[in-house]
Amino acid sequence: MPRGDKSAYTDKQKRQAEHIEEGYEKRGTDKEEAERRAWATVNKETGGGKKTGSGRGQPENHAPSRTGGKKGGAASAARTPEQRSASAKKGAATRKHNAELRG
Repeated sequence: MPRGDKSAYTDKQKRQAEHIEEGYEKRGTDKEEAERRAWATVNKETGGGKKTGSGRGQPENHAPSRTGGKKGGAASAARTPEQRSASAKKGAATRKHNAELRG
């Protein structure tokens, strides 16, 4: 079986990968990268393709699908307290201005 062959995956795994890929594309990731990430997520959750044999059923681990929102924040953590404060003040001023414009 050549590398990249998806015949060893179940229909459910293929649907999962397709759905995950669509989500990445919707967020602006290019097609190839979205596909790579989708299959990596499916592999991490289900342990790869179909496996036969008694006692091989393992529960799916959905943690990899939930990590997206938790990543990041390094840029904010690297800023000084003064920079974060200035940014917060600027945001508050913008919100106040927009609220006045709306009525």
